[in-house]
Amino acid sequence: MDYRQLGSSGLRVPALSFGTATFGGSGPLFGAWGHSDETEARRMVDICLDAGVTLFDTADVYSNGASETVLGAAIKGRRDQVLVSTKTGLPMGDGPGDWGTSRARLIRAVEASLRRLGTDHVDILQVHAYDASTPAEELMGTLDTLIAAGKVHYAGVSNYPGWQVMKAQAIADRYGWPRLVAHQVYYSLIGRAYEADLMPLGADQGLGALVWSPLGWGRLTGRIGRDRPIPAGSRLHDTEQFAPPVETDHLYRVVDALEAVAADTGKTVPQVAINWLLRRPTVASVIIGARNEEQLRDNLGAVGWALSADQVATLDAASDVLPPYPHTPYRQQEGFARLNPALV
Repeated sequence: MDYRQLGSSGLRVPALSFGTATFGGSGPLFGAWGHSDETEARRMVDICLDAGVTLFDTADVYSNGASETVLGAAIKGRRDQVLVSTKTGLPMGDGPGDWGTSRARLIRAVEASLRRLGTDHVDILQVHAYDASTPAEELMGTLDTLIAAGKVHYAGVSNYPGWQVMKAQAIADRYGWPRLVAHQVYYSLIGRAYEADLMPLGADQGLGALVWSPLGWGRLTGRIGRDRPIPAGSRLHDTEQFAPPVETDHLYRVVDALEAVAADTGKTVPQVAINWLLRRPTVASVIIGARNEEQLRDNLGAVGWALSADQVATLDAASDVLPPYPHTPYRQQEGFARLNPALV
């Protein structure tokens, strides 16, 4: 397993990490993803550790805390062998104090996560979504308090707008507080919007990308193609309304390219899709998920080999889309492109 620095921090994380949204899965979304109990979760952790995957990602909102509870049981007795990342900020109830990132709610949420995980600290805490009702100074000050107390080692965000990331970094610099070092983002061959703003921001501001849904919400598993509609039993039937959108023609164009490269390399479609991501700038770790051991072992096969330049070019061309304004003219007009070749 390759290990990489997480952004500008001193923390080294594995190129692949394991997402535990399938642990204890319940409800219309997480129940459709999977529902590993403690025994199966412990087996998944065993396989990950044998492969060098030491970072495990969860969130308090995953099955209303059940994912954290099951993960805590699965790593019991070997906490010093793993890195734990969790997220908070999304609603955990209907009350006014059950959502957001106010100082009171954030401290209370972290304490609850620590109890469920059975640990005294989390290695990475990520704010799960931008909360417009909490001032950035309050958020960053609270993160500083949690880090100073040793309950959080590193802080990051997830699904954040770029201007709020920059504002948070500026506030941290102003007061001498710890900066954000991670951004958990959606990024895949059928979802490359991350590249337009958030990737250059991450490179400039020292945020390592922790990539969620690298297989495009299950669309790049090799089971869906131009002549293969969504199969029976696929979680997409129950969860597609929550998924990042993609046009059907674009999906099929990318899948065609993936299948061609997979045939050329002798790898599976998911392995090729994940390997492509591992080559991209700012990517620190790609979060893989699995409902069973077979899926996990297949995803682990995404490392230990490299795509050729021609194969990368094939995937790049098939997945490329024109970014929205203000990035469009930098791709369409020579004068704009000459001023900023790195944006092309």
